[in-house]
Amino acid sequence: MPFYNNYKSKLNNKGYNMIFTDQELYEAVQNNLPKANAYVNSHGGDINLLGVKDGTVYIELIGTCKGCAMSLMTTKMVVQRELRALIHPELNIVNVDGTPENTLPDEYYTQKQQEEPEKKSNSGIINKIKELF
Repeated sequence: MPFYNNYKSKLNNKGYNMIFTDQELYEAVQNNLPKANAYVNSHGGDINLLGVKDGTVYIELIGTCKGCAMSLMTTKMVVQRELRALIHPELNIVNVDGTPENTLPDEYYTQKQQEEPEKKSNSGIINKIKELF
């Protein structure tokens, strides 16, 4: 069941509105990102959740997906589609890739993490081969 179903009483008669706070949206994306990340992982990449501002989620594709010519398609047709199905149908995902139109705003919501636990590498066969050499 999509996350937004819990909030139907707050939706207006014109359709869906982004009715979540940035914090609620950040937490929902953080919890559902592994489902959208499976495809990216299969190509030797990974997704960093950078933050949320006014219903727009800012991510960064890393690994072999960073700078890939297909990164825009991956962001919109894989990541955004999956998260829209899981969280809210009007969710917008932006891959912060260094281009002027895809930048992180000056102010945005992000959770401060005390210490990041050592990340287990499962980001694809390419990185596993690189580790051997």
